[in-house]
Amino acid sequence: MKKHTTGIHHITAIVGHPQENIDFYAGVLGLRLVKKTINFDDPGTYHLYFGNEGGKPGSIITFFPWANAYQGQIGDGQVGVTTYVVPTGAFEFWENRLSKFDVDFTVTERFDEKYLTFDDPHGLHLEIVEREEGESNSFVFGEVTKEVAIKGFGGAILFSSRPEETTRALVDIMGLEVIGIEGDYTRFRASGDIGNIIDLKMSTGVRGTMGVGTVHHIAWRAKDDADHLEWQKHAQNLGMHVTNIKDRNYFNAIYFREQGDILFEIATDPPGFTHDESYETMGHQLMLPSQYEHLRDQLEMSLIPIEVRRLD
Repeated sequence: MKKHTTGIHHITAIVGHPQENIDFYAGVLGLRLVKKTINFDDPGTYHLYFGNEGGKPGSIITFFPWANAYQGQIGDGQVGVTTYVVPTGAFEFWENRLSKFDVDFTVTERFDEKYLTFDDPHGLHLEIVEREEGESNSFVFGEVTKEVAIKGFGGAILFSSRPEETTRALVDIMGLEVIGIEGDYTRFRASGDIGNIIDLKMSTGVRGTMGVGTVHHIAWRAKDDADHLEWQKHAQNLGMHVTNIKDRNYFNAIYFREQGDILFEIATDPPGFTHDESYETMGHQLMLPSQYEHLRDQLEMSLIPIEVRRLD
């Protein structure tokens, strides 16, 4: 059985203070806070989801914010860089916007594309690239209009402890295609039009350590529950130790660590983020899964107060 993912579903990272996280991803980058909930495995911690206007797979970055937690180290066994894609012609806007908010950046080139590279306030490595493919994001926030808004993920750069094994995982398990080699990078492409370009660093370095400023896992798309079951069997048949299916309320998830030590998740596109609140009000209230609803008063008192603020 050959399987092909259409690309990234979401990326989940560990960061510091939740208000600093919101101010950067909403206030500076103009993403929509589409869900404010809790870490189901650590309910005293937020789980914040940012994406395009509809919170579509391929646009979602999620965060576990732990104020005053220890800093991690980006390295092998992790997503090293998260890539965002913007419309063609938006590069200058983002140079000016990052400068406006005193975000240091550099301009780099890879595979004949130009990238703005910078870090978020907690040390995550990010980059912005222009591409024509992918639908525009109609969400308008401050000076970030739909003509320049982040569409979602362009992809990611993976740092592997065993690049040849990660190559096998990307091609044989996830069904990506090798489309180029340049210097230290091999480029892979998934079949979708967003979250579809993965660059794998082929040399190894320091081993990554989990903590603030690091990516916890990268999640790939499954189209529905039936497809998800096929993915579980497919990965198991190729030697991966795959978890049971976990209900994450907004998608179902399975996890395995590929042999280059990067934690992979496969997540279903449905049900999405509007099954427990409306499209118009997504992200406004703290949403709890049923097993934690009886603790709402306690959790709302213990969690750090946060808000989405226009910083322009």
